[in-house]
Amino acid sequence: MATTLTGTVALVTGASSGIGAATARELAGQGASVALVARRKDRLEALAAEIEKAGGTALAVEADITDRHQAEVAVGQVVERFGRLDTLVNNAGLMLVGPVVGADAEEWDRMIAVNVQGLLYTTRAALPHLLKAAEQAPRQVADIVNIGSYAGRVASSGFGVYNATKFGVHAFTESLRQEVTQRHVRVGVVEPGAVESELGTHNKPEIRDEVINPFFDGTEVLAPEDIADGVTYMVTRPRHAAVGELWIMPTEQA
Repeated sequence: MATTLTGTVALVTGASSGIGAATARELAGQGASVALVARRKDRLEALAAEIEKAGGTALAVEADITDRHQAEVAVGQVVERFGRLDTLVNNAGLMLVGPVVGADAEEWDRMIAVNVQGLLYTTRAALPHLLKAAEQAPRQVADIVNIGSYAGRVASSGFGVYNATKFGVHAFTESLRQEVTQRHVRVGVVEPGAVESELGTHNKPEIRDEVINPFFDGTEVLAPEDIADGVTYMVTRPRHAAVGELWIMPTEQA
C-alpha cells in the first residue's frame, strides 16, 4: 500500500531537465514540497512556476553540486525554507563515452565530479536532516534514491569511465543503506537503461553519430516519466518496506 507524501519535502538534483524534472513533477503531484537543484536557473524557475500553477509547492535552487560548499548551501536553503528534508533524489549525471585510448581526461574529470563527487557532497549535507526526519511525523521514515544506470551493472567497451562512476554509485548506495537502514533512512538505487534525455547530447559529434544516435534511432527507449514513476514507487512504500534496487529497461534493449 502506497503512503502519502503530503507534508514531506523532497530535494531533486539535476532537476532542470529529463529524469530530474519528471521526478520533481511526480513527487509534487504526490503532495511533496519539491526543491529543484541544478545549474540552469531559468529552467528551474520555469519548472517551479509550472509546479506551483498545478497546485504544488516548489523552490528553485541554483547550485553546482560538484562544489562541496555550493552543495551544502543548497541543502541549507531547502531546510531553511521548508523546515525539514524527507527525500533526496541524487539524479544529476553526465555520460561522456568513447575509447579509453586517446580519451580526453578532462571529460573523465567532469564525469567523476558530477556522478560521484556531487552525489557524495549532496548526500553528506542532507544526511543529518534525513536522519532527523526519520524520527518525526508525518512518516517516520526518510529516503535517498540514487539514479544509477544499467551501466553500473554491466561494463561495455567505450563506456569505461562512465561504467566506473556508476558502479561506484551502486557500491556507495549499498554501503550507506547498511549504515543507516536501522535508523529508518531507506537508501536505494534506480538503474535505468536507455532514456530519452539530454544525456547523450553532451558527447562529441563523432560519438553521437557512431554510438548514440544509431541506438536511439533503432530502439523504443524509456521516457523520463518511466523513471520518475519508479522513484515515486520507492519513496511511497510503507515504513517497514524498502526497495534497495530497481532496474528499469526498455523492452527492446538487450
